[in-house]
Amino acid sequence: QLQASGGGLVQTGDSLRLSCAASGRTFSPYHMGWFRQAPGLEREFVAAITWSSTNTYLSESVKGRFTMSRDGNAKNAVYLQMTSLKPEDTAVYYCAAAMSSSSFAAEASYAYWGQGTQVTVSS
Repeated sequence: QLQASGGGLVQTGDSLRLSCAASGRTFSPYHMGWFRQAPGLEREFVAAITWSSTNTYLSESVKGRFTMSRDGNAKNAVYLQMTSLKPEDTAVYYCAAAMSSSSFAAEASYAYWGQGTQVTVSS
């Protein structure tokens, strides 16, 4: 029901835009998040946006480089604009949907998950 796309192989300093599209149900009432998982590491929070797009949240490691946005109309798609990419950004990126706003950084807050898209940043 959530499909992440836009990943690829890029070089240090490049940019990528990830997309997450919903199908089968509307996710407009849901808060949306991006997480990532690097090889051998636990999945970590990257960014979140509230259902109304009023607020966005970014992890410290990506602040100033990544921005998250949401489709303005149907609100059924979200995007992660990544700039100044670093090798440590290499990971599989997942989008997810949460009804609760108790903790955007917690995986347990998210009820729906996409399949992930690979981002590889070469040095």
